[in-house]
Amino acid sequence: MAYPGFSSRCLLIYVLSVIFMTALLGGCSPESKESKYEIFPPAGGKGAIVVVASGYTGPGLYRDFSSKLAELGYYAVLMDGKDLFDPGSVGRIVPATQNLQTVIAASKSSPQAIPGKVSLVGFSVGGAGVLSYGTKLKDQVSAVVAYYPAITTMGRNMKTFAAGLQTPVLLFAGVKDRYHNCCLIETMRELARAPKSVPFELVEYPKANHCFNIQSLPFAYRPEDAADSWARTVAFLNRLHPPGGK
Repeated sequence: MAYPGFSSRCLLIYVLSVIFMTALLGGCSPESKESKYEIFPPAGGKGAIVVVASGYTGPGLYRDFSSKLAELGYYAVLMDGKDLFDPGSVGRIVPATQNLQTVIAASKSSPQAIPGKVSLVGFSVGGAGVLSYGTKLKDQVSAVVAYYPAITTMGRNMKTFAAGLQTPVLLFAGVKDRYHNCCLIETMRELARAPKSVPFELVEYPKANHCFNIQSLPFAYRPEDAADSWARTVAFLNRLHPPGGK
């Protein structure tokens, strides 16, 4: 079929350009799939909610941590950290706040969860996600814990970033962490020094690298630092978000 003013070659180029632009614009649309998460209910009764956001590899390495929270009496929910922040995505906008609020709302609907505020714990990209989006939900979030958060890759001004924090924060960092330049100690220290309106604590581990608390990664695991960070996390949550609720 002939089209006035179009040669066969021009028509082909036109059709291909339409297909390309449709794919490009579609790829820049917010992700529509629902956020997936795993539940770790308390052994008995009800528990205060703690949402755990994994690192880039997904939830697998963080099930033990979530299970330990449940053993303390928390209603733990493990989500993929890439649903909050995905530096590896190309042309995909992550609806982070929406994803986080969806998981929080779903958690509150459980008969095993204590309604009210939740706490957030994030690792690497998940740590960057809970810091960036969770700390802004002060009416829903009581405290945030971030393990080696990937904030360096977000291109943020740390003074502006610090000024936007609205919930208490406990941050763990390895001094030797150079993993994809995501979690540099210099950036963590800059964030710690910047003025802020909420309690903030940076804990440094001089010999630690990325994933220092993940036992299944023997090349990175440091038992002493893992035990210390866990004890500090439990104390922080007990003070601001006890498992039995306030």
